[in-house]
Amino acid sequence: MKHETHFGLSLCFITLFLLALGKSKQQAPSKPIMTSPKINKLDTEEHVADALAAYVGDLSAKSIANHGSFSVVLSGGSLIDTMRKLVQPPYVGKIDWKNWLIFWLDERVVPLDHPDSNYKLANDGFLSKVPIPKANIYPIKENLSPEKAAEEYEERLKQLVANKKLKTSAITGMAKFDLMLLGMGPDGHVASLFCWHFQRFEKKKWVTFITDSPKPPPPRITFTFPLINSASEIAMVVTGEDAADAVKVTLGEHADYGYPLPVQKVKPEGGYTWFLDKEATSLLK
Repeated sequence: MKHETHFGLSLCFITLFLLALGKSKQQAPSKPIMTSPKINKLDTEEHVADALAAYVGDLSAKSIANHGSFSVVLSGGSLIDTMRKLVQPPYVGKIDWKNWLIFWLDERVVPLDHPDSNYKLANDGFLSKVPIPKANIYPIKENLSPEKAAEEYEERLKQLVANKKLKTSAITGMAKFDLMLLGMGPDGHVASLFCWHFQRFEKKKWVTFITDSPKPPPPRITFTFPLINSASEIAMVVTGEDAADAVKVTLGEHADYGYPLPVQKVKPEGGYTWFLDKEATSLLK
């Protein structure tokens, strides 16, 4: 597994180097202004799960008290399992689930009951265990091409903004979710925005698509970085030694050198909190 991680990062860096060469005669990419992220370095994945539950529960209460709802964007991968404490006491009985709104950062273009579906992953491990109204859960539409699925999801988000169901970013004009729960791949990708895909440079679309994901299934839709960075709060949840190399690149002493990994393009206009276990931070000084 470790050699696969190194290969993925090496391929990513080669791609970024070639991109940088192509841009060398152009103006250097500007760095968005953002506040420094809060880094929570915790001992074990169990401690990460505890800290994440406390963070989400507190943010839920504050958001609902402030504007009557809590819009949450979920990722796939190991995130849903790390959210397990939310469906246990004391959180499961204290959280005002009826005012949650659920969305997906990215999704595989497969039926919702398919084993590869991020919706199915979230439903089996989280949504089926809490009383969030079905009308407040927004999976992708089935039986559409990747391009049409991305267009339909973006249009649905725009309608929710127009109907005041979602807030609007004063900076980008895009939907402003209360919380995005992100993970990071061993190669430094987030959502389905990979090093070698030009979709990571998308500026105008809220949702885009790919047809050649390096991991099956290939067709996916994904939020773009402008939409991701419009969020009020972003939590980056990263555990395990497979992520250690990318964590070192992203948070280490040379993090601002060279062309960024996809994860380094996460620069929200709101708060940014990392939740890491000891294995993920093992290469940090």
